[in-house]
Amino acid sequence: MVVVFDAELWTWDARRGDSWTFVSLPAEESETIRDMTEGIRRGFGSLRVRARIGATTWTTSIFPGKGREAYVMPVKRAVRRAQGLDQGDSTTVEVELLDL
Repeated sequence: MVVVFDAELWTWDARRGDSWTFVSLPAEESETIRDMTEGIRRGFGSLRVRARIGATTWTTSIFPGKGREAYVMPVKRAVRRAQGLDQGDSTTVEVELLDL
């Protein structure tokens, strides 16, 4: 499954000093992912994905967001720098589920 969406980069309030930056997957696609991966159990409910923003592709994980309304995905500093992105910027994100 591949999901392409536009998202705003945001910083996790509890870890602002550590610059943990994320994007949120759309709620509808998150629900579909939950349905498709029911029974797959990894740490913190994570699922492995291949992500792409601009010309940068990397392997990471998505995690159930607070209240489980949407999955969230960390965007590491190297990716943000390579694509010239900061907190609050919007970008197109492609996520391919690897845990199927």
